[in-house]
Amino acid sequence: MRINRILNNNVVVVKEDNEEIIVMGSGIAFRKSRNDIIAPDKIEKVFVMKDKGEYEKFTQIIDQLPEAHIIVTEEIITQAEKTLKTKLNEHIHVALTDHVSFAIERVKQGYQIQNKLLNEIRVLYAAEFEIGLWAIRHIEDKLLIHLPEDEAGHIALHIHTAKMNGTTMNQAMNTTSILNDLIVKIEQKLKVKVEQDSISYQRLLTHLNFALRRVAEGQLTQDVDEDMHHLVKEKHKTAYQVSVELAEYLDAAYNYTLPTSELVYLSLHIQRIERNKKGGVEE
Repeated sequence: MRINRILNNNVVVVKEDNEEIIVMGSGIAFRKSRNDIIAPDKIEKVFVMKDKGEYEKFTQIIDQLPEAHIIVTEEIITQAEKTLKTKLNEHIHVALTDHVSFAIERVKQGYQIQNKLLNEIRVLYAAEFEIGLWAIRHIEDKLLIHLPEDEAGHIALHIHTAKMNGTTMNQAMNTTSILNDLIVKIEQKLKVKVEQDSISYQRLLTHLNFALRRVAEGQLTQDVDEDMHHLVKEKHKTAYQVSVELAEYLDAAYNYTLPTSELVYLSLHIQRIERNKKGGVEE
């Protein structure tokens, strides 16, 4: 590989078959010039950005951000791809690098990082959240900067949306925000604080997440066993009423229409939380 362009001391661009390839490695461009050959043992990461716009954004980031931030973020991306056993969308090199660098600078300046969707992210994107936790430990090891768990949640969301054919960041944040709203409304209506490490909370959140996804994709049906519907409606009146009110809220605020079958299953999840409030045993 011959250097076509030096971006910084650790990142160069090479050309193969008229395709620009980004090559990274510690000190890979040290005392090097254009057309010099790269030592194979210096190469740590090689990737192609097929989107010209993303390539230009990444080169701008390399020019503007501290090298240490770029390197540590690329190590996080590598760890994520290795753990998830999937290739992440190339936009992650731009979006996550910019985000991580900004987070580090904010902490350095004494600002607090908060993530009101942390609990939902922890449950919905468990694998990505574990990578986020690894990331903040790695940043502390490499840069001696301590980032809070809230930041692990932000990183997890970036990784989740960068999965190939995954949702966009806006879609993921919108869904997670809706779920947060629904949990708050359930707590208000039942006058209870939902324990976020409980199985009931995790089941409810997971069910709601898949329900919203199915609604968005038009996959929910009205099929429901009428006897079961009647039984749940009569036996768990409070839970059923809360489900109805949540469905009305989703319809009014987001134009999401939940079918009757979904009200039945949602009622059963809410009933578990109501029972726990009264001192029942967690299932």
